[in-house]
Formats: sequence, C-alpha cells, structure tokens
Amino acid sequence: MRVLVVTAGSRGDVAPFTGLGRRLLAAGHEVAVAAHAPFAALVEACGLACRALPGDPQELIRSRGRTVSPAEARAVMTTFLDNLASGVVDAVADGADLLLTAFGPSAFSRAAGEAFGVPVLGTYLAPAFATREFALPGAAPADADLGPEANLAAGWAVLRRGDLLFADAASRLRDRLGLPAGRPSAPAGPSAPLAHRGPVLHGFSPLVVPRPADWPSGVGVAGYWWPARPRDWRPPAELVDFLQAGPAPVFVGFGSMAPGEGERLGDLVAAAARRAGVRAVVQAGWAGPSGAGDDVLAVGDLPHDWLFPRTAAVVHHAGAGTTGAGLRAGVPAVAVPFMADQPFWAARLHRLGVAPRPLPFADLTAETLAAAITAAAAEALRRRAAAIARLMSTEDGAGTVLTRITEGFAA
Repeated sequence: MRVLVVTAGSRGDVAPFTGLGRRLLAAGHEVAVAAHAPFAALVEACGLACRALPGDPQELIRSRGRTVSPAEARAVMTTFLDNLASGVVDAVADGADLLLTAFGPSAFSRAAGEAFGVPVLGTYLAPAFATREFALPGAAPADADLGPEANLAAGWAVLRRGDLLFADAASRLRDRLGLPAGRPSAPAGPSAPLAHRGPVLHGFSPLVVPRPADWPSGVGVAGYWWPARPRDWRPPAELVDFLQAGPAPVFVGFGSMAPGEGERLGDLVAAAARRAGVRAVVQAGWAGPSGAGDDVLAVGDLPHDWLFPRTAAVVHHAGAGTTGAGLRAGVPAVAVPFMADQPFWAARLHRLGVAPRPLPFADLTAETLAAAITAAAAEALRRRAAAIARLMSTEDGAGTVLTRITEGFAA
C-alpha cells in the first residue's frame, strides 16, 4: 500500500512521523512524507521519500515577532495556508492509497482525499477533541480542570478558533477541487469540524493523557510514535568526549522557539548552569548559535533518544515530541513553555511528578532557571521519571497505527 503522511509546521511536527513511517516501511508499505522543504533531509535520512510542501515555518514564526499590522499578518497567513493547501493536493496527486494526516493540515488532507478517492486516517500529536475531562491545549489556564461542562465549552472554543484560522483556505480549496462546501463546526455535541471527520489516532501515551470516555468511538490514543534515528548517524566525537569528562549534564533546548535569540539565551543558560553547579549540553535549534565553555557544550540537531538517557535532566519548551522523548528517557524535566500546546504538556509533566512547576518563557532568567534545575534534581522526581519510563516501554504506538491500517484500510 502507498501511504502518504501529511504534516506541516516545525521539526517537532515532522520527526515523530519518521518513526511511524519507518515502521510502516518495515511492514511492506511504500511510505512518503509530505512536509515543508527544510525537513526533506531529515525525512530522507530516515529512509523515507519526501514530497516537499511549500512555505517556511521558521519564517512564519519569525514574522510573529515582527511589528506588523493586523492586515499584514492576515495576508502572510492567508498566503501561507493557500500555498500549503495547494501543496497538499499536489502531494496526494502524486499517488497514494492511504493518507495519514497531522492535525494542522487535516482539513486540506481530507479535502484532497475526498477529491482523489483516498481514505484518510487522522494521526494527531495533541488532543484535538473536546471533552468534559479536561480543557484542550490552547485553553486557559493550561491543563486546568474547569469542571465537566466548562471543560467541554473551553474545548469547543479552542476548536472554533482553529476553524476560523483554516476555514477560508479550506473553503477555497474545496471550491477549486469541485467539492461541496464543508460542514461548519457545531458549537457543542456530536458534530465535528471538517478537520475531525473520520477515524483519528493520537500519538501520545495514555499514561500522559488517558483517552477520555466521552470521545467519539473512532478516536483513540495509540501511544508515542518515536522519531527514527537517521541511518548511519554517529554521535559527534566532541559530544562523546564532553559526556565522558564529568557528571551527566543537563540538556537545554527550545526547539523551534525563540528564533534569533541564541546569544541572549546562551549567556542565560551558561549563567544558570554555574548557579546550579551543573554541566550543560545546549541545542541551538532555531534560536541560533549558543555560547559554550568548559562546562557548557553547544550542539546541533541530534537524536534525543540517544542523548536524553545520558543526561541528568532535560530543559525544554514542552513541545509534544520533546515532552515524550524526556519521559521515554526516564529523566526529570524543566518545562519552559512558549505558546500553543506547550503549556498543556508542561502542566502534564508537573502533574505526572517528573518536573517542577512550569517556568514560562516570559519568566525565564538565570536565577529562575537555576532554581528549576536544582528542583528537578530531587530524588522523588528522578524515581518517578524512571517509573514512568518503565511503564511507557511496554507501549507500541506505531504498532497500534499499523494494526488500524491493516484492519481498516487493507488494500
């Protein structure tokens, strides 16, 4: 079967699908990943074909930090989404028997699947269905229990905001494809937005977010889809030497957040490491170059499944994928959320007992970071992190997706 994975966004929106794709490849399927062009090398290094989508997510994030008028911001987003929609259609037109779609481009994926007669399975990295059990990511306050009806209302409010962002582009796409207009989302109840039609599996552990009892029957929680390690990857000699030269360091990385703030963050992290009396490995990501010294080593992108088990704790932005990688490694976390679903995952880490209270990026200083790193070193957090990792090791998220495909989408 020709399986096409459609995803959009930052590296964290792409990497989990490399592991899922490789699992499907090993089962005999042909697998391609449609992702933004900057991630083609990542996808192909994992042995998967890449169908490049237009748009630069890094530039989109940078544009949020620039002072622009509301009209300019809308124009930038409109162009980005229209180009993305066209790219999804082109990727599907190249051939597929099944689409696996991330949440972001799901309205476009489902429209393309409808136009080309290709079934679609939602593969979402964060909870995307309103429930009475908790407020969805994006609701405020993060991961709060507002009460059953308020949780449900907050969830629908989050979904409505997402609909408003994609509705015009999805409508224009359906019109171009000759499809009937999509059904508008209901304010509450069993009806769902176009992006939520059809079966969906979520790629996170039920230990972190148990499946709500009031989710639709076709919606499940599969477990994490761990990123594949690029073939022939070897750890840099400088990193191996650094790890062997002293006690386990703290990892610090903010993924695709804070582009261009590398120098400031590098100085801050170095000062925090000195205050906490720890060594640190700093992954620059999109922030740019980070400082280094005798006890601080700056590194580029590398597999978290290799590095994290060799660290004493992981300081990160609480993106869905990095959150899962830290849990898998069995080490405590310090969550520094920026935006979107990150406060939700940060709150979950604290609730699980593997992290101190989240430290929002707006409150990040050398003093606050040093205090959080010291708190993460507590024995109780280390024991709890190790216990969660042992339980999580029995899960097979990619296998759950493979079973669903075999049972429900057999060629």
